[in-house]
Amino acid sequence: MDVDIPDPAYTSSERARASFRLAFRIALCLVAFLWLIQAVNTALDLGLARFGVRPRELSGLPGIVLAPLLHGSFGHLIANTAPLLVLLTAMLHLYPGSAVRALPAIFLGPGAAVWLLGRASVHIGASGVVYGLVAHIFLAGVIRRDRRAFAASLLVYFLYGSLAWGVLPIQQGLSWETHLAGGLIGALSAIALRRLDIPPRRRYAWEDEEGGRE
Repeated sequence: MDVDIPDPAYTSSERARASFRLAFRIALCLVAFLWLIQAVNTALDLGLARFGVRPRELSGLPGIVLAPLLHGSFGHLIANTAPLLVLLTAMLHLYPGSAVRALPAIFLGPGAAVWLLGRASVHIGASGVVYGLVAHIFLAGVIRRDRRAFAASLLVYFLYGSLAWGVLPIQQGLSWETHLAGGLIGALSAIALRRLDIPPRRRYAWEDEEGGRE
């Protein structure tokens, strides 16, 4: 498989480094916000989990927006923290144009799908977002085939490939519907937005020479 090499003048530029720093800060702030919600919920015993997605109940509609922000315990949140930090940083840095369009769908889509089709339960947690980001970043790297995107795709596969088991109804207490919906939405967004955020391709001297002879 041919893999395009991005222009090193771009990938090692101050602009690219600034983009990475900004992406990391945004991801860190978003994850910190989740921790703040969980800390307040635990300290004040607010029971915010009741605002999760309740399939086919009017009272569960707000959960489409709120469920990704809520977690059942600190252990639940810890499990999502590192993946969210890594994946959000990668998404915002590598695919900023796509991120603006894809992240709202990845955030809201799983909850909407679960409200329509999920089991009668209360579904909470940011794992649907994690699955959406994994699917988007992995498939985008395969489709685009530039070295940077492909490297991110391989990294996501090695770090989070085992998450594929989470889309199967094999573990009690796990919202596999949320995982499956997030993964499908992430994959579809990667396909739909495949022409965005393509970095400048490295040009070789012989290409310029051929262009000059034409």
